[in-house]
Amino acid sequence: MPVSFKSYPLALSLLLSLFWPLIATADPASMTVYKTSTCGCCNGWIDHMRANGFKVTARDVSQSELSRVKSHYRVPETLGSCHTAVVEGYVVEGHVPAHVVNRFLSERPAVTGISAPGMPAASPGMDVPNGGPYDVVIFDAFGGTRLYQRVE
Repeated sequence: MPVSFKSYPLALSLLLSLFWPLIATADPASMTVYKTSTCGCCNGWIDHMRANGFKVTARDVSQSELSRVKSHYRVPETLGSCHTAVVEGYVVEGHVPAHVVNRFLSERPAVTGISAPGMPAASPGMDVPNGGPYDVVIFDAFGGTRLYQRVE
């Protein structure tokens, strides 16, 4: 018996009902964060990421090892911050908010990573009231950068 086009919505609904529990309970993105042991704002950012559904493994490293991590992942010096994270093959440098990381991961641009350069006062982990807006940029393996999002 041939399948009519009218039956596709029903078939799609049945498939979604079977697989929705698997889709809805997908594992959170796993992230490894490299930081020094004395950085309190790094811990604040990690708490922010965990509160927003990320599974975070923190690795305390020396300052020289942190520099090697940044170099290995091709983080431009001008975009550096106090910690470097790796998630789903991308680098997240510094205090990038979770909602921006989620947008970035959903779009999956052909770049190396994303950064909130320096330590923006109003960013997660820094949490300075009235710290003002800041820029989040994306970067490639050759040092190219461009604005990704302005965070208000």
